[in-house]
Amino acid sequence: MRRVVMWVALLNLAYFGVEFAVAMAIGSVSLFADSVDFLEDASVNLLILLALGWSLRARARVGMGLAAILLVPALATLWVLWSKIQLPVPPAPTPLTLTALGAMAVNLGCALLLMRFRHHRGSLTRAAFLSARNDVFANIAIVLAGAITAIAPSAWPDMLVGAGIMLINADAAREVWQAARTEHQLARDSRA
Repeated sequence: MRRVVMWVALLNLAYFGVEFAVAMAIGSVSLFADSVDFLEDASVNLLILLALGWSLRARARVGMGLAAILLVPALATLWVLWSKIQLPVPPAPTPLTLTALGAMAVNLGCALLLMRFRHHRGSLTRAAFLSARNDVFANIAIVLAGAITAIAPSAWPDMLVGAGIMLINADAAREVWQAARTEHQLARDSRA
């Protein structure tokens, strides 16, 4: 399992650089949100790698921290979205779509690697799996935004998808928080 988590962290870190560069070059809110999410996923997986051998109580605490980390991309997206509303220039649709397809391949690969571990070690591996799974859905939405922008140039499809990514991350944070609270309660009950 440690090897899988390490590969997932490295893949996320590598594609963060690619997606962030393209997002900045074409002014895409959705790619920016997704690139920050790649960086967050790399951080989450590195924390998971460190915490795998810890006690249930310690893992529950890390899970609660991970729930907070999952909100970082949402906050970054909110800031970029606000900036884009001020100057709603549509991103270039071809780089938007191609970069999102690459991100989808990376995230799908990560989700498949993590799928068999999603119920092991509670909130930690659940956080990693949910992040990868949700990112595949976000990437599909970015591809669709690129296609719509190619047909009818507008900044709104990209901005709406960026807002959707923000909501997906907030929901994943809620799920991880709930799993971590359950683990924390189990650890407390086992000590009683």
